[in-house]
Amino acid sequence: MEQFPASSYETGPVAQSDIAYPPKYQKQEQPGNIWMKSIMSLALYLLLGYYIFHSFDMLLVITGIVVLHEMGHFLAMKVFRYKDLGIFFIPLLGAYVSGTKREVSEKQSAIILLAGPLPGIIIGIALYLINENSGGYYLMDISLSRIGKLFVVLNLINLIPLYPLDGGQLLNRVFLDEESWMGKIFVFLSAAFMVWIAWKLNFYILLIFPAMMLLRLRTDKKFDQVEKKIETEGINLDTSYEQLSDADYWKTRNILINEHPAFRDINPTPPFAYHPKEEKVMTTIQSLLHRHLIQDLSMVGKFFILIIWIASFASPWLIDMDILPFLSRFGF
Repeated sequence: MEQFPASSYETGPVAQSDIAYPPKYQKQEQPGNIWMKSIMSLALYLLLGYYIFHSFDMLLVITGIVVLHEMGHFLAMKVFRYKDLGIFFIPLLGAYVSGTKREVSEKQSAIILLAGPLPGIIIGIALYLINENSGGYYLMDISLSRIGKLFVVLNLINLIPLYPLDGGQLLNRVFLDEESWMGKIFVFLSAAFMVWIAWKLNFYILLIFPAMMLLRLRTDKKFDQVEKKIETEGINLDTSYEQLSDADYWKTRNILINEHPAFRDINPTPPFAYHPKEEKVMTTIQSLLHRHLIQDLSMVGKFFILIIWIASFASPWLIDMDILPFLSRFGF
């Protein structure tokens, strides 16, 4: 625990304007740690994946599809200057790209969300057509036609309008107001549908998603109460963490300690001292700061995205690709 000099921050009836607040907590930038976690999650993904598929060739093909999908998201987020980017693999379930940005654009969000599945669908169609018009090629004893179908099916599943899939996020971010009651109801209905899918497929590991979604809704409700308390203290949450003053950091921290059960073991200030949980405190404060959703998509733009979305689902049938046997394996 890092303790600041007591002589500088004495307790007692001192005016708020006379308190010399120490600097707010700053996370030490260690980009190597993010990529180390990505590599470790990939290793675990491959290990458990081999246990399921019992075929190293098929495992590598599916892993390659997942990596290309996530790299599409990653590169799009990189172009739009997201921070703290990383790719993390979830064994048996897939992967996701994490990143932070305060001002979130509808247009940028649509591009980022589509940058994962669309390239995969295009690659899949190209591989399928090459195989159908050439007499047959194989990669690791798997035909290009089958690999192409896998590309298309896995990416089309991701475009289903079900949260937290890319299609669900696209619907919630672009066509619904994700902060409105409609957006919250959509997340709740998605969670209920995911429970039904887990039960129908007898694949109960999928319950991780609805559990996380419902936990998020519960957390959001708690945060709404905390936000109201913070704003009544005159603290401006409509700012970035970099612009948040040191005084507002420590004041917000005290409110979190009093209102959030996870921080009840932290002593309020003064005296001022960083706690072993300080990084978690910082992350929570960052999540409380208002994120700006820039509504920069016109009705024409939304209609264009809808056409692309529909065309993606129609593409296999337009080239006579029979993906029904593949879909049946996923319970559709």
